[in-house]
Amino acid sequence: MQKKSLETILYSSAGIVVLLALVVAVNVLTGVKPVRVDLTQEKAYTLSDGTRAVLRKLDTPVKLRFYCTQSENATADSVYLRNYARQVEDLLQEYQQVAGKNLIVEKYDPQPDSDAESSAQLDGLEPLPVGDEKFYLGISVSLADQNVALPYLDPSRDRQLEYDITRAIARVFAPEKPVVGVMSALPVMGEMGNPMMMQMGQGGGTPAWTLIDQLRQDYTVKRVELTADKIDDDIKVLLVIHPKDITDAAQFAIDQFVLRGGKLIAFLDPQSALSSRQQNPMSGEMAGASSSLDKLVKAWGLQFDTAKVVADLNFQMQLRGRDGQPVAAPTWLGLTAEGINTNDVVTSSLGSIWLPMCGAFTGEPVNGLKETVLLNSSKDSALVDAMTASMGASVMNGFKASGVNYKLAVRLQGKFPTAFPAGKPEDKSSGDTNAVAKADYLKESKGETTVVLVGDSDLLADDFSLRKQESPFGPMISELNANLSFAQNLVEQMAGDSSLIGVRSRATLNRPFTLIKKLEAEAEARGQAKIDELQQSMQETQQRLAELQQQKQDKDQRFILSPEQKTELENFRKKQAETGKELTQARKDLRKEVVSLENRLTWLNILGMPAGVALAGISIAVIKRKKTSAK
Repeated sequence: MQKKSLETILYSSAGIVVLLALVVAVNVLTGVKPVRVDLTQEKAYTLSDGTRAVLRKLDTPVKLRFYCTQSENATADSVYLRNYARQVEDLLQEYQQVAGKNLIVEKYDPQPDSDAESSAQLDGLEPLPVGDEKFYLGISVSLADQNVALPYLDPSRDRQLEYDITRAIARVFAPEKPVVGVMSALPVMGEMGNPMMMQMGQGGGTPAWTLIDQLRQDYTVKRVELTADKIDDDIKVLLVIHPKDITDAAQFAIDQFVLRGGKLIAFLDPQSALSSRQQNPMSGEMAGASSSLDKLVKAWGLQFDTAKVVADLNFQMQLRGRDGQPVAAPTWLGLTAEGINTNDVVTSSLGSIWLPMCGAFTGEPVNGLKETVLLNSSKDSALVDAMTASMGASVMNGFKASGVNYKLAVRLQGKFPTAFPAGKPEDKSSGDTNAVAKADYLKESKGETTVVLVGDSDLLADDFSLRKQESPFGPMISELNANLSFAQNLVEQMAGDSSLIGVRSRATLNRPFTLIKKLEAEAEARGQAKIDELQQSMQETQQRLAELQQQKQDKDQRFILSPEQKTELENFRKKQAETGKELTQARKDLRKEVVSLENRLTWLNILGMPAGVALAGISIAVIKRKKTSAK
């Protein structure tokens, strides 16, 4: 008995020693080559395929200098920044593992008046005031005489961190910037203020849209006027944003640009919310908020009705009403994966797209053009009056789902025909009609090229794509959706390194409650059927009252209700009250259903993991007990 106990003790001690040795070995191995487990669904903290592709292209060592202040004075802000710095270091280790010897990572602690601080300043880094000290947290990437700095790594952009670093590496590796032209009726490039007003502290102008600022980091952005009669030859991609009142001459210029191989991305709009804001209310004119490239779109076989916008019960957004309560907005679309082409590289990783009052493209492209739908509505959608939607009036009266997936954004590829077979449109202001006939122009594409058409332009504005908040570190900007990523992906595919598309896209993943939205859409349809029934009953009652009124012989009695009219009105009031009760009950039932679903999801999230651990423990205990019993 004593011998058996001694053997048990020896075996147990040996097991403990072996276990300790294994723990030490694992720690040593992971210290040499750290391993991280990414449990996020979209693998947000694992290097994307796009980043790996960029790193594998490196054939010359690129130097990356990481600056982070290691101060002994611990404040809430400095601790927060240092914790984020450790996350950056972990990511840089993964970069090194993939790039190998072609990526050299150096770490610096820029203390005051040190060589590291001088190096940080030379690399263009900007210190952040934290308490009484200057805190550096940035990266500089260099190759030969090319240098790209990330002056401050904002923790609020942690989901864009990989993209920022990968883009910096790609830029030093290929420093020449392609030229992107921008043509718009909106102040996308920013506007200069009035000098006189600026002296008085007013009228400081408007900054450029964030999209333009981001494009300027990777491209040479050139303004193109809406009245241009030629697109410069050095422009590789032309970005057209809400071309309101574009001239025929400018459309001809775009036509020729496409035919000679240029690439076009056009954001059209049947009802631009931004353009409506800019109109002068004193002029009495509320029209003109729409835009199109009508001659070009028609020549390519498509139609874009600027009098209609898409209303969608599945993708409808919730806006703040006058009383502060959320109000359903069927013409403001929040597209999820069901409305986004997940098989295309441009849109495959986008989380959500917001489209305020978007138009649809109908028809089929002409022979020689291949169409790819990038964004589409659900089948619970219909085309409704654009002006009614812009005035905030209900578009649900008489709403009937079309059963059609409307095309909201399409890509056309192939050889394009000219939209101007007779040549350049006549310039009546010059009076020279012979110049048109003498001018040389292209009648068909020299080769295959690409055009992307999007049925909304508001999605690019800061108001509909970004959230701006003040913080102790200054203004913090985060993305509301993947709108800007969508636009940048399009430009990137046509003008830049397409490897960056996958890196940027997944930084804006959004998971809406699609089941709840579906329930709300179904209830909305049921409620709208009741409303339509009530309105139909009201019209029938009014018609019946009018008929009874006409049947009166005595003109003096026409303003006095007859017994039949009183009966009709009484019946209508009863039916109206009953329908109102049914509508109220339907809304209550909907709310109960939604709240019940939310509660189930909440408890599932809370109890799911503990229940899983407990079940695993019980299972292991049962299996172990069976094995022990078998012995």
